[in-house]
Amino acid sequence: MITTFPYTGSGPYCYANSFAMMFGKNAPSTAVIEFATSSPFGMQLVGGALPFFDPYGWDPEAGFDDALMALGWISTVTNGDNAVDSINRLKTALTNGPVWIGPVEMGYLRHQPGKTGPIGADHYIVVLDINDDTVLIHDPQGYPYVSLPLLDFLNAWQAETISYGTSFTMRTDFIRVEEKSDVDIIKASIPAAIRWLSMNSEYNMPENSFGNGEAAKQLAVLIENDCNQDLLDHLIHFAVRVGTRRVADAATCLSLIGYNKASMIMTQQAHLIGSLQYPLVTGDYVKAANALRELAPTYDELLKTLKSETK
Repeated sequence: MITTFPYTGSGPYCYANSFAMMFGKNAPSTAVIEFATSSPFGMQLVGGALPFFDPYGWDPEAGFDDALMALGWISTVTNGDNAVDSINRLKTALTNGPVWIGPVEMGYLRHQPGKTGPIGADHYIVVLDINDDTVLIHDPQGYPYVSLPLLDFLNAWQAETISYGTSFTMRTDFIRVEEKSDVDIIKASIPAAIRWLSMNSEYNMPENSFGNGEAAKQLAVLIENDCNQDLLDHLIHFAVRVGTRRVADAATCLSLIGYNKASMIMTQQAHLIGSLQYPLVTGDYVKAANALRELAPTYDELLKTLKSETK
């Protein structure tokens, strides 16, 4: 029997955790924050090779404004291509409190063991202080109050190896403009969730990219025929972990507003995505591929159900 049971624990939730830090005592749960970003609603296989359990064409920057609006907050965003000017902007902003930074290249965050250079992995952090040599940050990967050499920070912040976003992006002046309950936030986020799940917008995606059910089926074929080490590492260290948690959190949120059928579909998705971890780690690629093929039709089912329960 498939059941919904909320998850609490560690995981690669840098985006929602950074939001929560900036919101402070007024922050909703990270489950509600992640729901507001629309990240749980879909799947994509970018360029036929790189899978994510988030919507087709979505990236964290694409989900930012919808999330802030649904959450009842505003902020100021600035970016640029000049390191010196960006550092000066950051120093000025820090006089008013911590600053949201990202995307950054995780491979330059050398306080994380094993990080020795760019790996094309995005990340978000909160900067607390800066001097001529080091930057003091809260890294939601599990490193509070960690110091990072200024050069490493700048290399990370330049984000040249990240496939989206702009160099030296920071967000400041987070202001709560409307008090909203969790139920209000979740309900306000449903239209964006349906829009992303529908895949009806214009997307700047590489050739041979797939979304939702087709992405699941194509990834199944890829895993069976060519599960190389880079793909495997991406899945077992990041994509499956964060994908499962996002979808499980979304199921919990949907149940909170009475969308019980949609909640059960997302619970099924969470079970299926989570079930990939063990067979992928142990090399049972046939079992993993079968789970993906079972996952494929659930995206159309979820879209139909969300539309029905929204009426």
